[in-house]
Parts: sequence; structure tokens; C-alpha cells
Amino acid sequence: MSKRHEAKYKIDRRLGQNIWGRPKSPVNRREYGPGQHGQRRKGKPSDFGTQLRAKQKLKGYYGSISEKQFRRYYAEAIRLKGDSGENLVGLLERRLDAVIYRAKFVATVFAARQFVNHGHVTVNGKRVNIASYQVKPGDVIAVKESSRQLAIVIEAAQLAERDVPDYIDADHNKSTATFTRTPTLTDVPYAVQMEPNLVIEFYSR
Repeated sequence: MSKRHEAKYKIDRRLGQNIWGRPKSPVNRREYGPGQHGQRRKGKPSDFGTQLRAKQKLKGYYGSISEKQFRRYYAEAIRLKGDSGENLVGLLERRLDAVIYRAKFVATVFAARQFVNHGHVTVNGKRVNIASYQVKPGDVIAVKESSRQLAIVIEAAQLAERDVPDYIDADHNKSTATFTRTPTLTDVPYAVQMEPNLVIEFYSR
């Protein structure tokens, strides 16, 4: 787990933002990037640089999704009707590990991915161990009964730093959550401003 935590904090330092709003983020102490050149004054970024940063921030937020997989989300987002940026956010929020994180069954999205991969989660009563599984509105996600007393589950439910968003109906007494609807950008409780429209522009070049 230490390697994953280290990687998470490196994302914060590199972007210069506490993207998950975690109290232990190193950005709370040092807002500049890591390394000997971290404090060097930076000029105004180019359009490409701004778009790249927006992509890295959104991709990193969901546990550093691979570039190949993230590009697939982009392709699906532009194929769907409506605003492509909103579609992209909706697809990311429908990931099973994202729903587990939003429901406060675990403390971080990195832990959520591992939690799903280790077989602790069911969807509509069937075990699912694929973190990228796309949850649909009405699906009931649950922590397996044998996993409900794990320390990470109990501790996560008591976290005061974030709330469960209204598009997820969570019952921590039963360790279940219903995904009620696909959220829009304004529904998602990001700790920092996300700009999915710039991500779409990045891939559309």
C-alpha cells in the first residue's frame, strides 16, 4: 500500500494541487512541484500545456487510469449524444471503483481499485472484480458480508473530509449503495476545478 500512497502524493505535488482534498496532501505544506526545479518560476502555459494539465489532473484523480483506457473513455464520450465533456465525467463516475470511493466504503480511489480487484464487492448480488466495470442507474453495489468488518471499511465510513454525493444512495449499516443516476459535472464533488472540456480539446487536436 505504501507505493500506492507515494504515487498518489506525487500526483498532487506534480500538479501543485490537492486534487482529492486530503488533509495529508504534501501540497498543504509545499505548493510547488517536486525536485530541484520545483520552485522555478513558470511562464504562462501554452494551450497544449493547459489541455495536457487538465487531462493529467482528471486522469490522476481516478487513480491514474492508463492512457489507453482513458482514450477509450474519450472515444465513447464523443460517440454519445450531448456534451462530450459531461459524457466523459459521467463515464468516469460510473466506474465501479469510483462508486465504491464515492459511497465511502474505502478512503481513497486507489484503495477502491484494490478493494474491487480483491473480490470484496458485488453488483446486484453478483461478485464483480473489475474496477472499470460500468455501473448503471439502479444498480445496487454492496460490500460482501465477510468483508464488512475490515478496518478500511469501518474507518472510511467515519471520514469527515467528504460526503456521499446525492446520486449515490448509501446505507453504511448494510454496506450497500444504489447508483441512482449518472451525474453531471456540477454534481461531482471534486476538491479542485476539473475541466473535461479541455480534455476533449486535447484529444481532438
